[in-house]
Amino acid sequence: MSTSSLAHPALPPSGASLRLLLPLLRLLRGLAILVAVFAAWEALVIAFAIRPYYLPRPTVIFAALWQTPAPYVQGFLRTLSETLLGFVAGGVFGIGIGLLFFRARALRELIFPLFIVSQTIPVIAFGALVVLWFGNTLLAKAAIAFYLTFFPVTVNTLLGLESVDPRQEALLRSFGASPLQLLTRLQFPTALPQIFVALRLASSLALVGAIVGEWFGDTVGLGVLLLQGMYTENVVSIWATLLVSALLGTGFYALVAAAERAFVFWGAEQ
Repeated sequence: MSTSSLAHPALPPSGASLRLLLPLLRLLRGLAILVAVFAAWEALVIAFAIRPYYLPRPTVIFAALWQTPAPYVQGFLRTLSETLLGFVAGGVFGIGIGLLFFRARALRELIFPLFIVSQTIPVIAFGALVVLWFGNTLLAKAAIAFYLTFFPVTVNTLLGLESVDPRQEALLRSFGASPLQLLTRLQFPTALPQIFVALRLASSLALVGAIVGEWFGDTVGLGVLLLQGMYTENVVSIWATLLVSALLGTGFYALVAAAERAFVFWGAEQ
């Protein structure tokens, strides 16, 4: 054995290295699962001679994406813009209203029932009104995404703030903490896990709202591609759009989950 190996023994990976490796391992595991699913899908379609009208082979779908990528890329970017705008607006509004309801109970009892009633309106009906008001614009689709986003964020923000231990609040007040200090150092950090639960849910709901909004009339977007595929009975195009939508939804959810692990490192799901 050489002296250099004795002088410099192999060291186990540090905590920082492990934190960097874990996301990569999760990504590789996810890719391996996807490859296995698509391989099984391909094999089943061939083995049972399933007609393409009902279930096309993944290789045919990927070939369609490869041959004509422009509509799917444009639709992806347009729907992403609508989803992101509605999600951010709904998240900020929901957190703000949740804080307001927490501070002003009388206002909560007055307005919160109206929020509940608003959520009983089907998104199709609400979307029709929004498109009539704002036209076939990006803002109209973002408004529908906002409509589906703000309510769960509001509810979970309020639940998180009300879950604070009163003994902890009393302890901080005994040290002279102001209401703002109570909010920033205890109440809001305590509510963050609940808020991120709603944000993860809202990331999917915002995408649904954006796609549904595009069904009322537009020229670009994943919802438009779905309608075009349905009217022309282009099953391969429908499945290709579904896969692109799944990619958008999964990626958006993963970003929110990553933000949760960064900001709620003491309680985020691993």
